[in-house]
Amino acid sequence: MSNRTLVLDQRLYDYLLDTSLREPAVMRRLREETMAMPEHNMQIAPEQAQFMSLLVRLMGARRCIEVGTFTGYSSLAIALAMPEDGLLICCDTSEEYVSVARKYWKEAGVEDRIDLRLAPALETLDALLHDKNQTRDFDFIFIDADKTNYDRYFERAIDLVKPGGVVAFDNTLWDGKVADDEETDADTVAIRALNRKLLGDERVELSLVPIGDGLTLCMKR
Repeated sequence: MSNRTLVLDQRLYDYLLDTSLREPAVMRRLREETMAMPEHNMQIAPEQAQFMSLLVRLMGARRCIEVGTFTGYSSLAIALAMPEDGLLICCDTSEEYVSVARKYWKEAGVEDRIDLRLAPALETLDALLHDKNQTRDFDFIFIDADKTNYDRYFERAIDLVKPGGVVAFDNTLWDGKVADDEETDADTVAIRALNRKLLGDERVELSLVPIGDGLTLCMKR
């Protein structure tokens, strides 16, 4: 028995996947294709994707945003969990990466639920904020992009999400670097500052879930 989160060695991690992962075949193929790419570490873990999918279903989320789409694994998990009339706005700047995503969105039959915006995410979020019909209208926003802009993404997301909606951040444990004061690169400093800020932010309820590389959930009050 333990009163703190377990450290998962490979054997226990494999057991976790073997006894709980229900990964659709289309998502498995996408994950495997991405794992062959040099940048494969940018993809979230399958158990995290499943957790986020469950969260979207529990919330009944119909309008979502993803900041940082890469090859589309997390967006596919979100889109599959949404109703047929749901909308997921995906923000990315790489046509190369999202060309992989498009292929699997189409195969999974969710391409009609996804509005891909190929532009800097801050520009896309600002455009949504300027449309008064979009403000406070989103249920779930997942942020997994350039870390130095995490705080800027949060300030926009908190205005776009409705009360009771969730803003989620990936990589908030950052391979343990956030707990090492000797790590002072820009990405680590930015994530560390965001974590500290969110702890005291009265606009949200907060939980940092130790899944994958750390997933922070902020529910807007």
